[in-house]
Amino acid sequence: MNLKKYFKSKFPSDYRLIDLPKDIFSGIIVALVSIPISMGYAQIAGLPMIYGLYGSLLPILVYGIFTTSFDFGFGVDAAPAALTGGTIASLGIAAGSDEAIKAVPLLTFLVALWLLLFFFLKAGRVVKFISLPVMGGFITGICLEIIFMQLPKLWGGNPGTGELPELVLHLFTELDSFNFVSLILGLLTIIIILVMRKFVPKLPMSVIMLILGGIINYFFKLDSFGVKMLPQAEGGLPLPKLLYPDPEILPELGFSALTISLVIMAETMLASRANAINDGYDLNANREVLAYSLANFVSSAIGACPVNASVSRTSIVRQFGGRSQIMSVFASISMGVILIFSTEFIPLLPVPILTAIIVSALLTACEFDLAIRLFKISRKDFIIFISAMLGVLFFGTVYGVMFGVVLSFFVVIREAVNPPRTFVGVREGHEGFFSLKVHEDARPIQGVIIYRFSGNLFFANIDTFVSDIENSILDSTRVVIINASGISNVDITATDRLLALSKNLKKKKIKFFFAENDGIVNNELIRFGAEELINDGIVQKDIEAVMDLIHLKLPYTRMEENPYYKDI
Repeated sequence: MNLKKYFKSKFPSDYRLIDLPKDIFSGIIVALVSIPISMGYAQIAGLPMIYGLYGSLLPILVYGIFTTSFDFGFGVDAAPAALTGGTIASLGIAAGSDEAIKAVPLLTFLVALWLLLFFFLKAGRVVKFISLPVMGGFITGICLEIIFMQLPKLWGGNPGTGELPELVLHLFTELDSFNFVSLILGLLTIIIILVMRKFVPKLPMSVIMLILGGIINYFFKLDSFGVKMLPQAEGGLPLPKLLYPDPEILPELGFSALTISLVIMAETMLASRANAINDGYDLNANREVLAYSLANFVSSAIGACPVNASVSRTSIVRQFGGRSQIMSVFASISMGVILIFSTEFIPLLPVPILTAIIVSALLTACEFDLAIRLFKISRKDFIIFISAMLGVLFFGTVYGVMFGVVLSFFVVIREAVNPPRTFVGVREGHEGFFSLKVHEDARPIQGVIIYRFSGNLFFANIDTFVSDIENSILDSTRVVIINASGISNVDITATDRLLALSKNLKKKKIKFFFAENDGIVNNELIRFGAEELINDGIVQKDIEAVMDLIHLKLPYTRMEENPYYKDI
């Protein structure tokens, strides 16, 4: 490996030494915030809480070493934890039991194997075909889903699992655990963080509120008011675990592992790619999948659950100016220090304040600005955004992405079948040719139809092409000119229809010309047996050449009205 090239690839091109303290500080913050996140999701996955901290140690370091993302966070997170917990429950294994402690790392190992297979199949390239509205809707859906999972913890309840309907129902069932002091602490924390983030964005309010929560608890004994604290965590670094394959549960674990690996690849790739696009660089998609696989192999080796993208941690990293994976290195180191020296302080931390920190980070990560922008400029893309978001909320990560991707491809097909097209004319006092649709003062040339089609001609749109022309012919029409500058390819179906159109126009004594197209289109016309279009002079260099050929000189005679469709 070229070490110089490797280290250069780990930093943005404008990275400076002054950015290093920000990365270190961001890593420390991520480790602190990971305490409640990781412990909670480990419990959801069916493991003792301490395994959440284990999953925030070495797997994060491995991901930071191998990823091509500069600042994206990784760790024990909602979707894989919920799927893991569901798998364990479906097998009749009690959460936190010895059986669960054996089954979960085996599941994590199988997830890593599936991801390794995806790496060899180069499956990560698929994400390049996912549009920005899908990515934005997906990320927003994930953030909102995790917020709904966490909300009950604000008033003393337990986190939820499942999709939006189950989560909403869970909110009501957890009202039995309602604690007014907890809710006030949580809401005030959210308000303070969001307000201060707006006015003093560089102030590390998450850490300040974390420390403040510990201080308040120390002096006022919040547990005496019914406020939940984080549980005591066992100190010390994790030791390697042996896997115990059980033939009876292995097939079901393998199928569940496939689902989880798809979730990890889709969720992490989409979120990290959106990050990279915002920062102006691209990810090595295949290398990313390898990083996910290796991180999960390590997680399996220390007995932890599957690990994946963490939008909430990434939001915190970006808030505090982290710019490289040095952040992940120091997050791992900091978690190691916490496990060795500081676990006795964990029970001092109030759960509602820690939950509020997570909720605040997730609210910031939601792509609401993108949704507003899409609503203003493109209703189709806005619908795709909302569909991807609702797909995640109601059907889960994989189905949400699939729904958004299908919609994206539908829009692509729709645009290809119905591309931009317009009739063209001239404007008084202006040189050149102008769209009759865009310019109200543009008028057609007397006896001449100029039609611009901005898309490849193929079997699915050639009917539209021909219909537009045939419906525009008037008694006075003597010439039809196709401005083909936007056509870069034709198929055999379109070629045959062009030949038929040419013959039909010739019968009506209307001259037909195909202008402005490039050599590739000419080669395709010849290959599909339409060389007569070229030999008969129908294909011309440009519109001006056609005008010379039909003996029309400037200034062209304009029609008084525009009889052609303005919106086709």
